[in-house]
Amino acid sequence: MSSAHWSDDVDEIIGGDQAVMLATVTPARGVVLTPVTNFGARDRDAGTVTVNSSVGGWKKLERIRRDPHVALAFHTRLHGYSDRPEYVLIQGTASLSAPRDDYPASLGADWERFDGPRATGPFWGPWLRPYYTRVVIDIAVERLVVWPDLSCEGSPEVFGPPLPGPPAPQKAPGLGTGPRIDHVKAASRLAGLPDTLLGWTGADGFPMVIPVGLSGQDADGMLLHVPLGVLPDGGRRAGLTAHSFSKFVQGQEQRVHTGWLDGDKQVRYAPHTELAYSTPPSKLLYRLGIGVAMRVALRRARSAGHDIAQ
Repeated sequence: MSSAHWSDDVDEIIGGDQAVMLATVTPARGVVLTPVTNFGARDRDAGTVTVNSSVGGWKKLERIRRDPHVALAFHTRLHGYSDRPEYVLIQGTASLSAPRDDYPASLGADWERFDGPRATGPFWGPWLRPYYTRVVIDIAVERLVVWPDLSCEGSPEVFGPPLPGPPAPQKAPGLGTGPRIDHVKAASRLAGLPDTLLGWTGADGFPMVIPVGLSGQDADGMLLHVPLGVLPDGGRRAGLTAHSFSKFVQGQEQRVHTGWLDGDKQVRYAPHTELAYSTPPSKLLYRLGIGVAMRVALRRARSAGHDIAQ
């Protein structure tokens, strides 16, 4: 049952942003940050916000099945329908639908408002069927944390239960806390993207997500600039993602990391994994490419023994 409701100003942002960051929790209590298209679907009376995922995003969906604590960060107004200045973080409990064929038809004009005209016809209909088959992610909102600006400076307003105290530091992973990929090259690639977000698991199990900046690197990882008073002390598993996108999110570049965050004194992030992909802004190339990507993802899901029809 949702326990949080929100103001008209916040509702304008929830109903207007083009792309939002979905935070999911890993079995080791880390966080993965994945951008998703927002379609403005919400029910203020019920206290729910809804996003969706293609069936090809099976790893994300499996994380939600294992641990339904999620967060959504409304962190940029780019290509959206609001010019309000606030940063909105929604925390809540997610539930997943069974895959829905031709899900865009159920959204009608809202799908085209955020994703552009839907492709149909004898070629595009079958080719994009895996992309248009979606799993609905309904989030019962527990808490909204609203900062006065997108940099998360200043004191936030909280709708719902107060934020818990800082989480305790986590036990270091068995393979060590240092970088496991070339973090200097990774930092250089991140620096070229406009929005970089950091996420970790809070004391109550819900992800926290804030914007960060890169301020350099040393032998032990990337050095981060973070808003004051938000980051807990100590080391912990964390996700770091940077991205860019064009209108209707057809042109994208994403850099998704998991790794180790050290919040003592100098804030340092050591990336352990990297998932990177880009899609062209061309509508034709995007549709061709997303059809290929969905088929590859579904084959990998089946090879890993995951039932995408759950």
